[in-house]
Amino acid sequence: MVTKMLHILLVLTTLGADGESLRIVPAADGFSFIRLVHGDSDCAGRVELLHGNQWGTVCDKGWDLTDADVLCKELGCGLADKAIRRAAFGRGTGEIWLTHVQCSGHEASLTQCPRVLHSPRAVNGNPTCTHDNDAGVKCSGALLMPTLSLLSPHTVLSPGEAVRFSCTVVPGHHLNYFNLSTRGIDTPLMTQWVTFAQSRVEFTLSILKTTQQGSYSCLYGIKGISPSSSTLTSPPSNFINITVVELLTPLRWYNTSNEAPTGSVIKGHSFNITCFTEKQYPGGSFQLRLIRSNDTVHQSLPALTPAVTFSFSNAQLSNEGCYYCLYMVQLDGRTFMSRESQPLPVSIRDPDPVLSPMVISCLASALAFLVALVVVIIIIIVARVKLCKRQENPLALELETRTCVDNMYVALG
Repeated sequence: MVTKMLHILLVLTTLGADGESLRIVPAADGFSFIRLVHGDSDCAGRVELLHGNQWGTVCDKGWDLTDADVLCKELGCGLADKAIRRAAFGRGTGEIWLTHVQCSGHEASLTQCPRVLHSPRAVNGNPTCTHDNDAGVKCSGALLMPTLSLLSPHTVLSPGEAVRFSCTVVPGHHLNYFNLSTRGIDTPLMTQWVTFAQSRVEFTLSILKTTQQGSYSCLYGIKGISPSSSTLTSPPSNFINITVVELLTPLRWYNTSNEAPTGSVIKGHSFNITCFTEKQYPGGSFQLRLIRSNDTVHQSLPALTPAVTFSFSNAQLSNEGCYYCLYMVQLDGRTFMSRESQPLPVSIRDPDPVLSPMVISCLASALAFLVALVVVIIIIIVARVKLCKRQENPLALELETRTCVDNMYVALG
């Protein structure tokens, strides 16, 4: 972590003794630092390395765009525009530390590439590397952060709508492609390949889904002139937040007096209708819509909780009709409305005194009394009929009190 922080601090433009701008970064494999000097910017100049306490140069023998690409990336200067030879940025001094550098293009540092260290000054008496052969480089420059702009008029949208972005960068790089990405997701959402001269692209998400809500940014990739150059990506742009509003269809139910038939409310009685939804947004409200035979009536209540109840204290015929619940919210200057709930038909019935509970109770009591009275009267009538029959036929009574003995009837009493 300390090494990384040191690297970040040192990849800065500093001033040399003569006031020129220098870009210095830590090196590896026995070298302390690498820098570019005498260039027209901090990403161009003669290549120098610090070994021990002495700055030295790199010989241009074998120096090419692949080597220059590795150095430019190491310096945070993008990719190489040119691999410059023959001391185009002036002759250096001191040792010539490296020669015959042969990078593959994937190394993290120039000092990690295959090379010859401490180049000999002469072979068979002929100099092979002098400061007339000092290598230099001209890099594309540090990759600038692109700018993401919203072309659509709103950042809050409904599923199925389209949203358009523009990604722009200052021209000057060998642009290869632009990516549109969502924060937290590594895989780009969209990619557009571009030509060298193109510095702006548009991205369109034509049919938004609720899963595409989030923060969007763009970046671009550049590819160097060398065939072996890898693609380098820019820092991400600014972020733009997109909200996709998902409104669920509300549920509804109602309560009324127990004596009212299903789907009905007794005139003059109270009843309640409750609307409910699981997903809400700040500032939302419920609307209760009553569709009657000749018009439509609306009522609204703020959705401070997931369920809101509309109360009616004195039911009248004007309350009769089909009720629907809706959920509404205003965001980004736009009004979003859910689908209507299933209809709730409510009819208002007049109270019926003949069939009221009190009347029914009285009728039941009176009927029970009449039934008991009829039973008593029937018992009395039957008893009197039997008595009358006995009085009208005394002979039969007399016969009942006799016993037959030898064909003769003897009175017992």
